[in-house]
Amino acid sequence: MTGPIIVSALLGDADFKRLDAERRTHFPPERNQLRAHLTLFHHLPPSICDELLGRLQQETRSPTPKATLSALMMLGYGVAYLIDSPALEEARGNLAEAFQGMLTPQDQAQWRPHVTIQNKAKPAVAKALYASLTPTFAPQPLEVAGLAAYYYRGGPWEPIAAYRFGSGHPMKMPPPFITG
Repeated sequence: MTGPIIVSALLGDADFKRLDAERRTHFPPERNQLRAHLTLFHHLPPSICDELLGRLQQETRSPTPKATLSALMMLGYGVAYLIDSPALEEARGNLAEAFQGMLTPQDQAQWRPHVTIQNKAKPAVAKALYASLTPTFAPQPLEVAGLAAYYYRGGPWEPIAAYRFGSGHPMKMPPPFITG
């Protein structure tokens, strides 16, 4: 059985570990099913899987995109880091153009790349986290290692494939969901 496909950027090991640790610390544990991630598309039809994988491999033959954790973003019920990466935005734009007409309204909307470290919290808790992070926040480089596709399974994501920037070669995918 297949389901909708999610596409995300894979973070470099050190950045992934740090952001995932923040997510595990600040996300309400009973609501946190996923590890830290940077979603490019939330719902692509499974019928395009083969073409999508070919296009992900093609996009990742490009040099590793420069990226920056550029700002903190209040989500109302949480906090995220905004990501600035013109090269990653270009890759997403290429994919959006290729699959135009198949994108959901959410995926057609203006993309605001971010990594959520807290969501589904009480507004006061989210405001407190934002206030505690703001004084020490400074923009910093972020490593984007590759692009990955997953089947959405109503919570957990099932890995399909991932490709490394700079080569287009397959790469190991960290488990996308919390296992314990």
